[in-house]
Amino acid sequence: MVRARLHRRGADSSTGVRWLDERGVDDVVVRVSRAVGLPTWLPDIQGLALRFDPGGTPGDLLFATTGHGRITRFVLTPSRGMRRPMTTLLPYRTPCGPLLLGARQTHDRLFELSWATLAGPWWTFAELALLPDEAEQDPEISFDPVLHQIPGLEPYEWVRRLREPGYARARRERT
Repeated sequence: MVRARLHRRGADSSTGVRWLDERGVDDVVVRVSRAVGLPTWLPDIQGLALRFDPGGTPGDLLFATTGHGRITRFVLTPSRGMRRPMTTLLPYRTPCGPLLLGARQTHDRLFELSWATLAGPWWTFAELALLPDEAEQDPEISFDPVLHQIPGLEPYEWVRRLREPGYARARRERT
């Protein structure tokens, strides 16, 4: 895990989610991972997890390697590195309807964050910069977008039911 800084430039068109629509800077903790844990020479689902603390309440986002196309944004894709597009895979309920969030590595320690409707184009709203030599050694951090929601990005009930058993099991195994 590393520390990072998220520079939000705001959305070109309003989503109704303040965190997406407004400019700001967030200090975040980021975990980069390989989801399946295959040997490093094999492609794996790459993961990017963000934890930040808007207003004293943690918020988590989880991204996994997918595509960015209208269909491929919903398909997990093994990769050998972080250069493939990533999405949240499942949509969030927002005032403007269902939204997916995406991340794309643009340089060695830089990622572009964007949002899209289910079949719409991607709109960039932020840049994530991983800070050099800023390792985070907090074993207590448990990324969980069901428990730690960003205000305005609400999981649909069917998404919550799908994800909650896995997150609950992971919480039990850690304790």
